[in-house]
Amino acid sequence: MKLSVVATLYQSAPYIAGFHERASAAARELAGDDYEIVLVNDGSPDNSLDIAVGLTRADSHVVVVDLSRNFGHHKAMMTGLSHARGERVFLIDVDLEEEPELLLSFHRQMASQSCDVVYGVQEQRKGGWFERSTGGLFWKLIGLLSGLPLPENVLTARLMTRAYVDALVRHQEREVFMAGLWFITGFDQRPQTVRKLDKGVSTYTFRRKLALFVNSVTSFSNLPLVVIFWTGIVIFCLACGYIGWLVLNWLVFSSPPAGWTSVMASIWFLGGLVISFMGVIGIYLSKVFSETKQRPYTIVRKVHGRGE
Repeated sequence: MKLSVVATLYQSAPYIAGFHERASAAARELAGDDYEIVLVNDGSPDNSLDIAVGLTRADSHVVVVDLSRNFGHHKAMMTGLSHARGERVFLIDVDLEEEPELLLSFHRQMASQSCDVVYGVQEQRKGGWFERSTGGLFWKLIGLLSGLPLPENVLTARLMTRAYVDALVRHQEREVFMAGLWFITGFDQRPQTVRKLDKGVSTYTFRRKLALFVNSVTSFSNLPLVVIFWTGIVIFCLACGYIGWLVLNWLVFSSPPAGWTSVMASIWFLGGLVISFMGVIGIYLSKVFSETKQRPYTIVRKVHGRGE
């Protein structure tokens, strides 16, 4: 199969028909009749699944992967990629903020530059000043804390070769942060600046964005644990200096109330030791914890289409 178009569904009912029409037209122009459209229902609370299943009856190119519940956008994308069979895989959101016709311009760039991935980057973040400023701060902090030079304002829309997709889906991390996985998979990746349309209110609430930030940092960096460790070391050193000052003050300058010196010294000294030891344990525990759960990151209830 020449081409797979992969998209996820979550509160997507108003967009599915339009997306299917436009994505199908772009896919036919590129691959003729040798393509598929893989739609992953991520436990959508509306009737997205019913609409998508209806498309499988009308169009044999459509495949619907129905997840057993809502697992999250990034995990649903990975599931869709693992079900894609095309030699080229086009990943895009279904809400039409990223135009399905980008497939054609991405393919032209991939052919001219002989690269493995062409991905979209916003020319300017959508939304008001608060959303734009916090979005820019998000990517700067991710780069600083993870140590990965991730491209800013990267979009979901991307065209990938079969070799790249096969390498990408080999990642078995349980806490998936796609922007990091896209980057660390490697291969020759090239950006294309595109304009993202504004189709309404995003399903990414502030709480979900904050959870995504925490997940992205903890998935690709142990820097917070290292900071905890060094904070304990600094407190320990300050405590030692303070103990010296207390002893000197007790011997030379004055006589503080009985017991006060030992109490203060013990609190600062033991507090610094406890925090530093927790940091060391946390570094090892975080690595063990990530690898031992081994839970599947999605569960597929049923696959509709493909000649069922």
